[in-house]
Amino acid sequence: MKISKASLAICAAVAALAVTPAHAQSRNQSRGDQDRARAEMQAGRNLPIRDIERRIIPQMRSQDEYIGFEYDSTAQAYRLKFIRNGRMIWVDVDAQTARVLRVSR
Repeated sequence: MKISKASLAICAAVAALAVTPAHAQSRNQSRGDQDRARAEMQAGRNLPIRDIERRIIPQMRSQDEYIGFEYDSTAQAYRLKFIRNGRMIWVDVDAQTARVLRVSR
């Protein structure tokens, strides 16, 4: 069975449209979490992420590479991401106290 280039193009377009809403929703949620993190920090309820990074990054072994962070507004926690030996490590940190809540490997 031979598939035409036009059929492949239509299939690719339909697949792209099916993925776009989930990606957009994830991006909007991430933006909302960033806005909430900023508002909580400005209100004095959360520590600035730079303060948390200054406390947590030195605690990680020197072989870890710091990748970045995400903010979870529901848990009011930051998730700092590191790579060690090619594996991702997540460190969940309370945004109010900078206390490490969990390390996931």
